[in-house]
Amino acid sequence: MSARNLEDRDFEREPLTGGCQCGAVRFRISAPLTTPHVCHCRMCQKASGSAFLALAEVGLENFAWTRGEPSWFRSSEAVERGFCAACGTSLHFRYVGSAWIDVSLASLDEPEAVVPEQEFGCESRLAWIGLLGELPCSTTEATTPSDALRTYASRQHPDHD
Repeated sequence: MSARNLEDRDFEREPLTGGCQCGAVRFRISAPLTTPHVCHCRMCQKASGSAFLALAEVGLENFAWTRGEPSWFRSSEAVERGFCAACGTSLHFRYVGSAWIDVSLASLDEPEAVVPEQEFGCESRLAWIGLLGELPCSTTEATTPSDALRTYASRQHPDHD
C-alpha cells in the first residue's frame, strides 16, 4: 500500500486502526494524525529496540482503545510510553497529563498511510542511517531456505479487526 493523503479521508466512516503484534491491544483513531515524525532520541531507540521510532500525534478525544489496554512505562518524569505486556509492541508515547498521544506509525494497520515529515532527537541519530537506501536489499523469501519457510506459521494478528 502506498502513502495516502489522509486529509481527504472520512474518519467517521473509515477510522485509522492499529494495535500490537499479538492483537491483545487494539485502537481506533477518528481524526487526522498530525506532526508525523521520526525520533532518534536514545529513549525512543530503547523503547522501540530500533534506530528510531516513527510517531504522529492525535488528540485523546479522537483516540480510543478498542481491545485491551497497554501497559505503561514512565521513561522520564515527563514521558510515559505504552506497550503490549503480552508481545512487547511499542504502541505510543505521551507527555504526562497531555491531551495528545503520539501513536507508533508501525502499529497502524496501514503503516504507510502516514509519512514522516520531520526528524527529532537528531543528536542521537545513528551514523549508519544514511546508508539504508544504499545497502543490498532482499525479501524474506529470498533469504530463508524454502524448507524452513514451509514450517513457518505466523502468530501475528492481521492488520485489521
